[in-house]
Amino acid sequence: MSNESEGTPGESDGSIQLEYGVDDKPPLGESILLGLQHVAVMIVPATAVAYVVGNNVGLEGPGLAFIVQMVLLFSGLATMVQAYTVGPVGARLPIVMGTSFTFVGAASMIGADFGLAAVFGAILVTGFAVEGLIGWQFKRIEPFFPPLVTGLVVVIIGLYLIPVGMDYAAGGPGASDYGAAHNVGLAALVLFVAVALNLFARGTARVLSILVALTVGYVAALFAGLVDFSEVDDAGLFAVPSPTRFGLEFEPIAIVTFAFLFLVSSMETIGDMSGVTAAEGRNPTDEEFRGGLFTDGLLSSIGSIFAAFPVTSFSQNVGIVSFTGVMSRHVVGICGLFLAILGLSPRVGAAVTTIPSAVFGGAVLLMAGMVAASGVRLIVTHTELDRRNMVIVAVSLGLGLGVATTPEALGGLPSAAETFFGQPVIMAALSALVLNTFVPGEQSPLFDAVPADPSAEPEPSATGSSDD
Repeated sequence: MSNESEGTPGESDGSIQLEYGVDDKPPLGESILLGLQHVAVMIVPATAVAYVVGNNVGLEGPGLAFIVQMVLLFSGLATMVQAYTVGPVGARLPIVMGTSFTFVGAASMIGADFGLAAVFGAILVTGFAVEGLIGWQFKRIEPFFPPLVTGLVVVIIGLYLIPVGMDYAAGGPGASDYGAAHNVGLAALVLFVAVALNLFARGTARVLSILVALTVGYVAALFAGLVDFSEVDDAGLFAVPSPTRFGLEFEPIAIVTFAFLFLVSSMETIGDMSGVTAAEGRNPTDEEFRGGLFTDGLLSSIGSIFAAFPVTSFSQNVGIVSFTGVMSRHVVGICGLFLAILGLSPRVGAAVTTIPSAVFGGAVLLMAGMVAASGVRLIVTHTELDRRNMVIVAVSLGLGLGVATTPEALGGLPSAAETFFGQPVIMAALSALVLNTFVPGEQSPLFDAVPADPSAEPEPSATGSSDD
C-alpha cells in the first residue's frame, strides 16, 4: 500500500494521499470489490448510449440486445488494454473505457438517415485514423496542452456531467416518475452514505465507499419495489460476437462528422488522463498520452466491425480515483475483465443494469464534482492565476458552459458547425488552446521560451509538461 503520492520529485504538492499507487496490487478480495465499484459507476451510462441510439434508429429485441452486449465487451477489452498495454497500445494507467454520450446525437442522426452500416463504417475509418494520428504525433503537439489547458478540459468534463447526474438522480431522462420524492430520496441516500464513509471511515470501508453506497441504495430500491427484473428473464445466458452484423458502409458526411467527434473524444481522453495523474501531482508522460489515445482509436475501429459504438475514457471513473485514493491499474484491469464477461453474457449484463437510475445518480453527482475538483487542482498546482490566465479560464468555462446550458443558441449555424461547436468540451478546449497558444505567457508554446530576464540565455522550448 502506498501512503504517499508517487509524483515526480520536485513537483508541487498537487498530489493526494494514495491508498494504492498505480502499480500497487491490493489483496485479491479487495481488488475484486474495487473493480466492481468501477463497473457499478459506469455500466448504466455506457449501456444507455446503445439503448438510446438503438431506439432512435428503430432497433428492438435481439438487435438492440446485441449492440448493448458489444458495448460492454469492447469497453472491457479497451479497459484491460489501458491497464496492461499491448505493444504501444495502452497507457498503463487506471483508465476505465466506455461509450460516451458525445457520439449519441451523430450516431442517431446518421443511423436514421443512412442506416447503422454507415455509422459503423464511419467509426471504422475515423477511429484510429484521427486518434491514432494524434497519439502518434503527440510529442510534437504536447506543448499545446500544458496544465492550464488540460486542467480546463478536466473541469468542463466534470461540470458537464453534473446535469447528467441530476437527470439520473431524478429518475432518468424521460422517466414517468421523473423528479419523484422516492427518486430524489434514493439519490440522496447514496450520496450521504458515500460521503460519510469516505470522510469518517478507514481502510476498506473508505475505499469501497461508493460500492457500499450503491449497494445500500439498491437494497432500499428493492424494498421499495423499484427494481424491474423483466429484462433479466428475457435475456440469453450466453452470446457469441458476430462481425458485420449490421454491415459497413462509407458515407462521406458520416465520416466527416465522426472525424470531428473523435477529435472531441481525444480531448476528453487527454483531460481524463490528466485528471488521473493529477492524483500524483503530475501530467501524463508522452508515452502515456500516446498509448491512451492509441487505445481509444484502435479499439473503437475494431469494435465497429462487431457493432460496438466508440469507446473512450469514462470521466466519472476518474473521480473514483481521487475520491478513494485507489490509483491501482490492476483494480481497473479487473473491472475490464468483469465488463468483458458481462458482454459475453447478456443475462448477467441485464441483471447489473437493473440498478435504478436514481441510485446511480447519487454516485454520478459525487464523481462529477470530484472530476471538476481534480481539474481545479491541476490548474492551481501548476499555473499562476495572473490576469492572462484568469481571462483564459473565464473565456473557456464561459463558452463551454454556455453551449452546455443553452445549445439552442447555435441553432442558426450549419448543421456540421452546430454539431462541432455544440460540444462543451470542444468549445472549452479550443478556446483555452487558442488563447494559451497566441497570448504571450509562461505556458504558451510560442512564447514560453522567452526568458524573463533579457540578459539571460534563451532556454529550450518547453514541452508543456507539468514543471512550469
